[in-house]
Amino acid sequence: MPYALFCNDAQISKAYPSESDIWQLAQRSGLVVDVSADEDRPGPRRVLDNDYEIKPCRAAQGEDPAKNKAEAERQSRIELELNS
Repeated sequence: MPYALFCNDAQISKAYPSESDIWQLAQRSGLVVDVSADEDRPGPRRVLDNDYEIKPCRAAQGEDPAKNKAEAERQSRIELELNS
């Protein structure tokens, strides 16, 4: 099942093949923060800023999560080249 980024129950990203893909998108967008450890988990843990959530979703009609992932990876490479 595809996953997407949500804010206040509204889907704000395209659908991607896996939850890991959305974490990467959120990280690049500056939405991931590290918080200190708690009693149950040692070391810092990743959480999303504000009211953002990662949830399973259905791809929109005609949307291809794998194509979305490939497009995001290509865009990320272009940004890296421009910033070099």
